[in-house]
Amino acid sequence: MNIIESIEENFSATGRYWGSFNSSFTKTKVISAMSTGIPTADLNWVWNTKPLTMESAGKIASIKNNYQQLDLPFWWWVCPCGQSPLTKTMLEGAGLHFLTAIPCLAADLSTPTVETGSSSAITVSLVKNNKDLSRWEEVSFTGFDIGAPAQTQYHNFVASFDISAASPQRLFLAYFDEKPVATALLFLYRDTAGIYFVSTLPAYRRRGIGLALTKATIQYARRAGYKYSILQSSAAGWRVYKQAGFKEHCRADVYSLETS
Repeated sequence: MNIIESIEENFSATGRYWGSFNSSFTKTKVISAMSTGIPTADLNWVWNTKPLTMESAGKIASIKNNYQQLDLPFWWWVCPCGQSPLTKTMLEGAGLHFLTAIPCLAADLSTPTVETGSSSAITVSLVKNNKDLSRWEEVSFTGFDIGAPAQTQYHNFVASFDISAASPQRLFLAYFDEKPVATALLFLYRDTAGIYFVSTLPAYRRRGIGLALTKATIQYARRAGYKYSILQSSAAGWRVYKQAGFKEHCRADVYSLETS
């Protein structure tokens, strides 16, 4: 399996897992979908890792109808192996418009890295109990600026997390002078460790906290024996992830539904 397929597999496994919390995950031969119940598009996913075909039209319409009934925005991720001219034509014909191409990054965990020090004020720890989980929820919700109306749905989603050793997820909290200020989530699948939910409180950005947190998750995955760490990067995060040792391998096309 090549690195692009590994990136897609971790992304797909994460979506399946999150969709299992509320039984929202659905899948056909080509298209997968899930919803977290949180009214923000980047936490409700539809994705295809194979090119769409003419037979996909009915499923596209069904997915649109389902999200509209739930009153939830969503993003349609066209993974690199699923991109084709017909895929683009079908999504645009269904009223979805191209939003952006998101870089998909990976770090080879078998490659030794030279560790550089971070501020002694920054510490990173694993979420191990409900008190830590509550802190993680509060920081991530504030850091993402999702908005107060979505707080109940966000709480319900995070409350579904299994933080035991048996879970495929590992949650991390970064502290600055002992105050929780940043979060990350590591999703472990086969030989990959996917980084998600990286957020920092606005007042604590540009202090090296995001970099220290990313390096801590990588070190955890490396010690646990994983081959790659993968993530999908925003434009704002690209510089930090490059410093942490990530390289871009491909881009996922993201579409969203046209709104009036």
